[in-house]
Amino acid sequence: MNSTITSTEENVWGGGDNQPLGASYGKMMMWFFLVSDALTFSGFLAAYGFSRFKFIETWPIADEVFTHVPFTHGSYPMIYVALMTFILIMSSVTMVLAVDAGHKMQKNKVIWYMFLTVIGGAIFVGSQAWEWNTFIKGDKGALETKGGRILQFVKADSGERAALKDFAITIPGERVEHENKNGVWFYDEGYVPSYSVKEVVKGFKANSNILVRTETINEEGHKTLLSRGESLKKLENATQVVEGANLIHNEYGSRLFGDFFFFITGFHGFHVLSGVIINLIIFFNVVIGTYERRGHYEMVEKVGLYWHFVDLVWVFVFTFFYLV
Repeated sequence: MNSTITSTEENVWGGGDNQPLGASYGKMMMWFFLVSDALTFSGFLAAYGFSRFKFIETWPIADEVFTHVPFTHGSYPMIYVALMTFILIMSSVTMVLAVDAGHKMQKNKVIWYMFLTVIGGAIFVGSQAWEWNTFIKGDKGALETKGGRILQFVKADSGERAALKDFAITIPGERVEHENKNGVWFYDEGYVPSYSVKEVVKGFKANSNILVRTETINEEGHKTLLSRGESLKKLENATQVVEGANLIHNEYGSRLFGDFFFFITGFHGFHVLSGVIINLIIFFNVVIGTYERRGHYEMVEKVGLYWHFVDLVWVFVFTFFYLV
């Protein structure tokens, strides 16, 4: 009786006609996990979509935010993000080749393709960390009003965004930092922007080529540019200087954009980093012949499902944040 029950249980997951959907237990559980994770990401992206629709008139324009490329000082919209996306997609291709080589029991090919997959994932994670760092630091700076609106600055002759350092005038004695020599060694001054509101306003008044641009998008799809008179009036409501973005302030526009950016891309980045670590473990198992001795490379196929999932999710994240 016991032997009959044991045999039946083994047939359910061990192969044969009773194997669910032609998949092993491990692959079925991976699919269950991916479906639940897909619902989680769907909820995040849906929340992002609703928030953007509600604040569409003040939402940052991606082409004006993601313009940085390492080791360059120019403005190249979306170039680096597109490169990151290409690298991640190519790592998905190498994973497909690794799984195919595993089906053919070609150990050396599995090693090389898994190695390339890990390298591609590591480059993507490093690139995303660099992008976060750039987004947090900012490159131009802006002013924030009492109502939380962002005022950016533009060069009237070229239409390009002007950095605060291009026109702000330093006022002697405007800022006093706490230093050990002043006997305030126990007090932490915290973050202080490069310029004060007074220094920015004084520089603006002295430079007639600078105009203020609000975060409101006009009918032409551009941020609203104010005249000199309108700009001076807006500056009267400025309360603080904002440089870069965080969970409270955002020099690029709506605070919600920064919140969603950090949360969703960070959550996806965690998935990619986890995938890189898991792929690295599987890679070493392949090298020492673990799956060769088992007679199959199903574990490579299971981590491949996870890797394809994070690649597919990035396609949606890339579309929502950078393209739409």
